[in-house]
Amino acid sequence: MFIHDLDCGWMEHPFVRSQFLLSCESEIQKIRDARIHGVVIDCSRGMDVDAPTLAQAQAATEAEVTALATTATSRVRFSVGEELQRAATVRREAVGVVRTVMQDARLGKAVHLDEVGPVVQNITESILRNAGALLGLLQIKNKDDYTFLHSVSVCTLLVAFCRSRNLDDERIYQAGIGGLLHDTGKALVPDAILNKVGRLTDAEFAIVKRHPRDGHDILLRTPGIGAIPLDITLHHHERRDGSGYPDHQAGDAISELAQMAAIVDVYDAITSERCYHKGVAPAEALRKLYEWSKFHFDPALVQEFMRCVGIYPVGTLVLLESGRLGVVVEPHETSLLTPKVNVFFHTREQRYIKPETVDLSRPLGFGGGDRIVRHESAEKWQVEPLRFMQVA
Repeated sequence: MFIHDLDCGWMEHPFVRSQFLLSCESEIQKIRDARIHGVVIDCSRGMDVDAPTLAQAQAATEAEVTALATTATSRVRFSVGEELQRAATVRREAVGVVRTVMQDARLGKAVHLDEVGPVVQNITESILRNAGALLGLLQIKNKDDYTFLHSVSVCTLLVAFCRSRNLDDERIYQAGIGGLLHDTGKALVPDAILNKVGRLTDAEFAIVKRHPRDGHDILLRTPGIGAIPLDITLHHHERRDGSGYPDHQAGDAISELAQMAAIVDVYDAITSERCYHKGVAPAEALRKLYEWSKFHFDPALVQEFMRCVGIYPVGTLVLLESGRLGVVVEPHETSLLTPKVNVFFHTREQRYIKPETVDLSRPLGFGGGDRIVRHESAEKWQVEPLRFMQVA
């Protein structure tokens, strides 16, 4: 058979490529040993098998995801447009602090919580005003600054996730500290390995897998660091089936906040464009998380995360029934299938149109009268949806 896709994250399988012709039984065993529970095969390039087609599997997942679409979301205090400028400042300052933390860690210096704490507070306040503004901006990642931006994204997503679950303020703050500092150990990983284009060797992968423990050791030397940031840093790569690292914890042995951090860490990683990995759309990433939750994550927590960010997260490019393309700017308070969308391009007429905000929860004649058909690829249409987060 020809393997078209190993249904897992890029660093979770032992093969040089994720597409290859199976040539021996040992390769099948390697797939089993890596605890990969499903693969996609290309029947035009290899043997067929009696299994659901990709379309059938995707349709089944979509039906299950759609069933989660009714929920209650946090009230938006300011519009995306009102919050974008403040969110941009928060993002810039947060990246600067993470950069300093990484540089200090590389030099053997202690992390200064008095610099990290205000960043977490600013992120929390931006989320309170309008979570979508900062989360939307964080989808824009410069490949050279990925490590810093990823840490800010994980912090932001984790704070939003905690708030949606009504955790108390102190736990949210400590979780935010953990999210911002969770990858501190990567300061000790050589850049040549972090940014390697090709597949990592076993020796290189072993170095990367040291970063949770290295980060934990660095934070242990930080005066005033709490138990929650230490736990998140050490265990954000653990998986419920025991396939994670560094301690191979399983099930409820992994703390709730570490499990939440693992979910947001994977979500941000697979939506990001890297030199060795092509990012997927946020909506597609959520569906992958949902599929992987059967083994790697707590399904209930994944479902809560999906309700937190929305079936179509803010910043997602969507195709409407009218043929218009739009970017999601605000979830509906009770129905995740009817967010507010800024439309800006007509696919049938192949032209940009005057941007306007469409509230999909409203009927025709009251600013709505349309519906989402599916999420779309910005690359396919050669558009930049995040430019239209704000309607002039």
